[in-house]
Amino acid sequence: MKALSDLQLFIATVEAGSLSAAARKLGLTPAAASAALHRLEAELGAPLLLRSTRRQRITPQGELFLERARQAVDLLEVASQQIRCGQVVAQGSLQVSMPSDLGRHVLLPWLDEFMAAHPRIHLRLQVSDRLADVYGQPVDLAIRYGIPPDSDLVALPLAPDNRRVLVASPDHVRRLGALAHPEELQRRNCLCYVLGEQVHQRWRFWQDGQAFDVDVRGDRQADDGEVVHRWALAGLGIAYKSQLDVQADLRAGRLIRLCPGWQGEASPLNLLCADRRQLGPAVRLLHAFLAERLATWAA
Repeated sequence: MKALSDLQLFIATVEAGSLSAAARKLGLTPAAASAALHRLEAELGAPLLLRSTRRQRITPQGELFLERARQAVDLLEVASQQIRCGQVVAQGSLQVSMPSDLGRHVLLPWLDEFMAAHPRIHLRLQVSDRLADVYGQPVDLAIRYGIPPDSDLVALPLAPDNRRVLVASPDHVRRLGALAHPEELQRRNCLCYVLGEQVHQRWRFWQDGQAFDVDVRGDRQADDGEVVHRWALAGLGIAYKSQLDVQADLRAGRLIRLCPGWQGEASPLNLLCADRRQLGPAVRLLHAFLAERLATWAA
């Protein structure tokens, strides 16, 4: 780094008492050392050293700059050494957008655990099912289901094998019965999710490699996945949810999976950002942490 070497030359010149001595110490020619010092003074717009053929003295501006230059060089050298040794301390602020249902009930406690392990990372969360604009909004990362709508986005997989499952409460099943085939959904009250202006009411299933689509209807629609989840738990209808969202309820018996012999739509979960240059230590740590937790959660 040229800026770092210029600062090192200035400090060495002050400590050695002459530019020529500093040049010899740093392995520079006198001409290169003189050019570096002139470059630094030009960038600052002030003289740092007054020199003659026999003497030099530091200016008041140079005295003021010297201490800051030493601090800067020390910090840069430590950071460079950490990078070379792979010992970067994750720090800084991350603005993360995440889906409503999964974010509140699954990711939030994990993020608390992540921050406890990395206290120099600060999080700002946006909890919403609307896809954040990682180009136009103050969002660094977006955790989202499905294939990214923008192919230019960088997608780091979190749960690539996740799928949707058909669920209802035990009370709903007791009152109205289970389903023998997805086509029976046409005669049942289905809880539909709205994304943007589009109602997700064509539900797709697979069996033996064959797809089967069902156009569903119901008396409730919501643009918030958590609301649809709550309606299902309350026995108000059948929901078609990401398995990650309802895994805890399935294990606890609060929800029952319907048509288990049919495979639901793929719903991969990804960590999205606009540019690979954003994939610093904090982002990579967060990605690895969440991917590990989600793999265990889905098992």
